[in-house]
Amino acid sequence: MRLVLTALIFVGGLFFLITGIGFLIDPATNAEGFGIKALNSTGLAAIRADMTAFFVVAAVCMIGGAWYRNGTILLIPAALFGIALLGRTISIFADGTTEGFWLPMTVEATCVIVLLIASRVLPHRGS
Repeated sequence: MRLVLTALIFVGGLFFLITGIGFLIDPATNAEGFGIKALNSTGLAAIRADMTAFFVVAAVCMIGGAWYRNGTILLIPAALFGIALLGRTISIFADGTTEGFWLPMTVEATCVIVLLIASRVLPHRGS
């Protein structure tokens, strides 16, 4: 079970790292896939900074946690995806839904569940 969890988290981390680098390199194109559009260079900078930070931090923690078999560090991406899921849930009630709204929520919920399980199965290490 540990091997499957670590492999799954490592591969997921690589996917999120590529996603984050995509926002760094070409924020406008990558943002469109998320339903985001920048109105000017300030918007592009915000997309480049914030989306890259979110995905790269989650990815580095996932890859590091899987590589070093460290359950503690996996709580960071679990919190990031959990907060994103909370935001999407609030948006459903505040703004309504759109076609395909469930896919990113499913990805985030799956990440939270897998990361929380792995954080309990893998050893915890202090700083």
